[in-house]
Amino acid sequence: MSGAGTVALSLGLCLCAGQLIGASPAVASTTQAASTTAGTAAAAAKVTPKLTASVNTRSLAWGSTLKVTAKVIDPRTGKVAKGTVRLQAWRTNKWVTWDTETVKSGAVTLAARPTSKGVGSGVYVRTLFTGSGYNQAASTKVKISVKSSGAKILAEAKKHKGALYLFGAAGPKRFDCSGFTKYVYKKAAGKNLPHKANSQQKYGKAVSKSHKRVGDLIVFRSGSYGYHAGIYAGGGYMYDSPHTGARVGKHKIYGSNYVVRRLVA
Repeated sequence: MSGAGTVALSLGLCLCAGQLIGASPAVASTTQAASTTAGTAAAAAKVTPKLTASVNTRSLAWGSTLKVTAKVIDPRTGKVAKGTVRLQAWRTNKWVTWDTETVKSGAVTLAARPTSKGVGSGVYVRTLFTGSGYNQAASTKVKISVKSSGAKILAEAKKHKGALYLFGAAGPKRFDCSGFTKYVYKKAAGKNLPHKANSQQKYGKAVSKSHKRVGDLIVFRSGSYGYHAGIYAGGGYMYDSPHTGARVGKHKIYGSNYVVRRLVA
């Protein structure tokens, strides 16, 4: 009997222990509820700040700097909300960050130069704010028109440095002089030029030599006949495809009998 009693006593203790264990889910549930309530309260404490942003221009020349001024206000206090602001652009179906600044005491200015491939028709930008104790906030997206520029023309011309001259060739691997200018203006600005230097001098807007700038078309003449074409690179130099045996490169402007034509603003 004492053995049976011991077994019973053991079972009784186990039962009691089981009853105690059985009661713990209720305690856990209460604790979890309290934790959830605290979490909900913490989440509710977060607010969405007021984010305003303004751009310095809606129409930008390729390679120029876009500046965006952003300010973030905490609606509870009316004061500046501290955190991080990102300038983002919509590229290939996602937002890509161009610049990041920290908001501390006032407005911040973010900057970027839209030079990515394919931005000729424009690009959408926005600002995005993140900060401790705040919900994430994004400004309304704005479309920035990116126009062709002399800088873009020159950037395209530089890509072909070293290409060997070939009479009658118009790229993309080999060029003669007018074939080179024809290819570059088409690729960088969508301009259609004839494949002949004498004909190219009739395109675009006439510009005086003293006012020529990077990206302008230069056509050298014999009398009034245009026989060679290049792209002004600044400082008295041009990019061109000179002659048989030579390669595309940056060369000193020779002579003074030439005309300047501007094909992009």
